[in-house]
Amino acid sequence: MTNQPTLNKYSHYFKKLNRSSHRELGKAPHKPILLLSVLQLIRKREILSNRIDITPELVLAFKSNWQTLVTTNHTCNFVLPFFYSKSEPFWKLTFLSKGAASLKSISTLNSLKDNVAFAAIDPELFVLMTDEVTNAFLEQVLVETYFPNATFHYKVETIEKQYALELEIKQQMVEETGEVYQSKIKQLESQLSEEEWEEERFIRGGIFKKEIPRLYGYQCCISEMKIETTINAQLVDACHIIPFSLSNDDTISNGICLSPTLHRAYDRGLLTITEDYIVRVSPTVRETQSPYGIRQFAGKRIELPREVKHYPSVHNLSWHGKEKFVM
Repeated sequence: MTNQPTLNKYSHYFKKLNRSSHRELGKAPHKPILLLSVLQLIRKREILSNRIDITPELVLAFKSNWQTLVTTNHTCNFVLPFFYSKSEPFWKLTFLSKGAASLKSISTLNSLKDNVAFAAIDPELFVLMTDEVTNAFLEQVLVETYFPNATFHYKVETIEKQYALELEIKQQMVEETGEVYQSKIKQLESQLSEEEWEEERFIRGGIFKKEIPRLYGYQCCISEMKIETTINAQLVDACHIIPFSLSNDDTISNGICLSPTLHRAYDRGLLTITEDYIVRVSPTVRETQSPYGIRQFAGKRIELPREVKHYPSVHNLSWHGKEKFVM
């Protein structure tokens, strides 16, 4: 049963958000866009507690909602509402250090992640957001208050755009060659502002981290470790074969799925995978007797995705063997 006084309180807060004002552009739309994005991810069960983490999914939802609802020339910057919502009575930031808590402003995503651990919304507000009826009511309050001209088309267009953005990036990662993708990434970086580029990279990195495990059946391709849970918890990693910092390549041909320990070993060149998909372990590795060691995998053929087109690039595997593997 809905707690009406509590719902009234948060409806009032949502209608009276503290927003900066620009002489020509008017009041900033960032905070209502962020709250709409949080409501959507709670509804999709991608946010499972009142702790609001800085995730690619949240940034993508923010960007999608912005494209659907914002008609002014304000800059689309996820960082601003996440940080400045600390002025709202229901949004509390947890900082990573005492010094960070004294910061007056943050404008880039990297700076936000370096200084802020997460935001927490009031537990009683989270309860309202998890209820289907009150979630929809709070969503309606935000849209009607701040974007009244978009009310009719809001839900369908937002969902379509969010999936369209994600699908477009997935298709690039799955279907394009590394060379085409690299060229596109370089072009994007030259066109976007620093803030926009950081958010773009964060979103793409998040999709890469989800897509590679999915193609490998959420199983480490070397150890075959696969753990499934009833909550949204991923226990294997998407690993770049050639580091993104060198390759600008997030295509699936530049990715393999590894357990966290083997991911670290691969990144440090303590093991590699040959062009025939066979594991080699560095002769520098010394281990005690343990069922968790890495030498046991020497000579093993890795588990590959079902479809050949999703296999890791032989060229990239060869690069890793020559440039990273420690002999």
